[in-house]
Amino acid sequence: MTITSNAIWQFSLHWVQALVWVAVLAVVFWMGLKMRWSKLTAVLVFLTLDLVMFGSYVRLSDSGLGCPDWPGCYAKFTPLQAHEQIAQAVQEQGGTQGYVSPFKAWIEMIHRYAGSIIGTLIMVLLARAIWARRHGEDIKLGLPIVLFFWVVLQGLFGKWTVTMRLFPLIVTLHLMGGIILLVLLAWFWMRNRADLVSVNAGTLTRVLLWTALITTGLQIFLGGWTSTNYAALACSGFPTCNGSFDPTANWAQGFTFWRHLGETGDGQPITEAALVAIQWGHRLFAIVTTLAVFAAVAALWRHPALRRLAGWIALAVVLQVIFGITLVTEGHPLVVAVAHNGGSAILMLLLATGIYRVSATVRSTAPSESLGSAFVKVTPAQPLPKH
Repeated sequence: MTITSNAIWQFSLHWVQALVWVAVLAVVFWMGLKMRWSKLTAVLVFLTLDLVMFGSYVRLSDSGLGCPDWPGCYAKFTPLQAHEQIAQAVQEQGGTQGYVSPFKAWIEMIHRYAGSIIGTLIMVLLARAIWARRHGEDIKLGLPIVLFFWVVLQGLFGKWTVTMRLFPLIVTLHLMGGIILLVLLAWFWMRNRADLVSVNAGTLTRVLLWTALITTGLQIFLGGWTSTNYAALACSGFPTCNGSFDPTANWAQGFTFWRHLGETGDGQPITEAALVAIQWGHRLFAIVTTLAVFAAVAALWRHPALRRLAGWIALAVVLQVIFGITLVTEGHPLVVAVAHNGGSAILMLLLATGIYRVSATVRSTAPSESLGSAFVKVTPAQPLPKH
């Protein structure tokens, strides 16, 4: 059942199968209510990091249109139920090398299932935070509310990635949204950990860390733009691009953001020079990002309590450089590309941890575990607070 074929509002799933999906998520919601608060937040960080990496695999394996409608797969809950439609699509495209195949359909739907589970658990997090606040707990609701609306927006970008047929800007923003969601969840998790002690590192260290975080975020955007435009192999050789440090590049065309995949802003086929600009821009800004991150590492190293973190950040950025070079010199192997995407997410987590450790932000306490599970069960060992 397709309510509308409009790319923005499309909903293609029979109401019975939609109810099945809701029932599954209701079980997930119930399980989230039973988790300890600390476990819930840790599970959310872990699942989101996994989903960011899996999302990169979806993109890099060309599985994003394995099910070309949303939220179902040919209006079905699973690709198994849509096997006839998938087989017909494979026949029409002349084999499984195109966008649709049984394997790609499962990859895409697993990505959607996992995203809906994370969204449901964030709803649990918000519900428990509100419940705790109403029962006298001193917990700030700002971040849980932001997380809820952010994951809704992220789900919409995931939908538009499919319904707008891999529109490069939408796909790139979907990638960035996942990274930002991961950082926000990690910040929330850290804010409720008593063992993470603040370090009075001074203004310069905070400025350098924020600079490193922002430049890394911009570099991830450029990497996503490179990937979504299939420009990863536009430059051959390293450190040069096609044998030159000043390759022929069409910067205006390459960085026209509102356009369809493989096209220029006016609908013409995109040129090789535009793809070179995208790839070369990603490489050049990698130099800026590396310098910014190592400046932050040097600032962290001055404080003994932060040296281990500084070491992990340095290792992460070195590995990112190695992964990036390997992608160019070895023909863009899929496993390295996924590791490169995952490494960027981990680097952002480490930088966010550094910012958290040196910030003077007042830490809000987590709601008591009894309030967190009060929806499920209240025992004498877990009393509700008296008013």
